[in-house]
Amino acid sequence: MSSPRDFDFFHGEWEVLHRRRTDFLQPDSEWVEFTGVSRCWPLFDGDANVDEIDLPYLGSKGLTLRLFDRETEQWSLSWSSSLSGKLFPPVTGRFEDGRGAFHGDDTHDGKDVRVRFVWSGISGTGARWEQAFSVDGGETWVTNWTMEFTRTASGTPAG
Repeated sequence: MSSPRDFDFFHGEWEVLHRRRTDFLQPDSEWVEFTGVSRCWPLFDGDANVDEIDLPYLGSKGLTLRLFDRETEQWSLSWSSSLSGKLFPPVTGRFEDGRGAFHGDDTHDGKDVRVRFVWSGISGTGARWEQAFSVDGGETWVTNWTMEFTRTASGTPAG
């Protein structure tokens, strides 16, 4: 069962190793690797949180707003890029057995896509996030972005 504490592990500061496909819809496209820093802090007494991630390779920053819905016991995750200033459609889902899976619908390059975010490998010092798109309603997926998070020495959350 998911709870408002699911993302408590993410509070603090992280170094991030990104791997991102040059074409999000092509499984044979090249991977680009770059580093960044992410900072996350809780809101609403833990029922929400925000993180901001520096993406120097892309010349931008990103922001994710996560909200826990106590009625459905699901999280909604909404992403925004400093390049557009727009809030993308949310993905929703929950954690089960230490793995968080979140799905939603969006468009990419004019095509309707199903979006999947997965959080895994969660510990006090690390975590993994991946994004995948599907153009066939979830029958097949192209993983197009991964992030390996490593907590910084100064990034341990208080309390």
